[in-house]
Parts: sequence; C-alpha cells; structure tokens
Amino acid sequence: MHGHVVNQIINDDGIFPNNPTLPVMVYKGAIQLHPDDEPECILALFEKNNWKNGWKNGIYDYHHYHSNTHEVLGIFCGVADVQLGGPEGICVELNRGDVVVLPAGVAHKSLSSSDDFLCVGAYPAGAEYDINYGEENERARAIENISKVKVPLLDPVYGESGPLPEHWNFQHQK
Repeated sequence: MHGHVVNQIINDDGIFPNNPTLPVMVYKGAIQLHPDDEPECILALFEKNNWKNGWKNGIYDYHHYHSNTHEVLGIFCGVADVQLGGPEGICVELNRGDVVVLPAGVAHKSLSSSDDFLCVGAYPAGAEYDINYGEENERARAIENISKVKVPLLDPVYGESGPLPEHWNFQHQK
C-alpha cells in the first residue's frame, strides 16, 4: 500500500545532533505523478495533511538542519544523491515521486543532482524553520529545541493511515 519505505535512526555524530528517537523515513515512489502535473500538486497533498509553509527548489549543497521543526521533501523531477546525518551519515538516491521525512535535527545535503532536479518541502502545521550548520555555538540550543518538537498527527503523504505516525509514535514512546 505504501510502496517501499525505509526508516533509519541517525544518531548524534558529535557535530550534528540528528535525532536519536525518530527515524528518517524515505518513501520510494510514494507519489504517482502524471506528465502534466505541476509541483503544486505535491504541495497540495502535503497541505491536505497539515504540512504547510511549502517551497519549491533544490536541496542545499551543504550540511544543514532544522532544530525547531520536522521537514518533508517531495521530489517532483530529476534525481539527486542526498546525504543524511552529516559527513558520516547515509546517502540516498532520490527520484521523481520519492518522499523523505526528516525529523528535527537531522542534517541533510545534496551531494549531486541532475540539472532538472526540483523538490518541494513543507513543515508540520506550517512551522517557521531555523537553519543550523553544525557549529559548536548552535549545539546546546539546538538540542533543547529538538527535544521540544512534537510528533505530527498526520503522515505528509498518507494522512492518518501512513507509516509516519506508527513509526514515530512507537519510537517516541520508548
């Protein structure tokens, strides 16, 4: 029903806090896009599930993370190799229709992408996001912020029936 789903905890590497309780979720081929679809159709899907404050762009080519909110990325076109969790983290190849849900604190960076790569992003309940770069002076505040970010009620793609609430609520209660 939900296609191929990858979920992985990415622990603190000493520079990037990442998230020791909530796994990164990668949904391969989660969104069926038609040739005449526009990027707004992904934003509309996310918005329907209360992931708002959306944008359309690429993924920054430097390690960064958000300490005050989770983030969803939906791939509209092209392909990118993205590193999650900082320089020692995991690499994933993202293609059209893939979705990545990043818990607060998880670093992400585009290693390479095709010229036509375009993704859209959004945040639970339209949160305003901060940007952190793994600098020592951010760390204490960022770790405190991450601990306060609530688990969203809805999966950005599948709503109440998606894997996110199941994986995140289960993980979060440990």
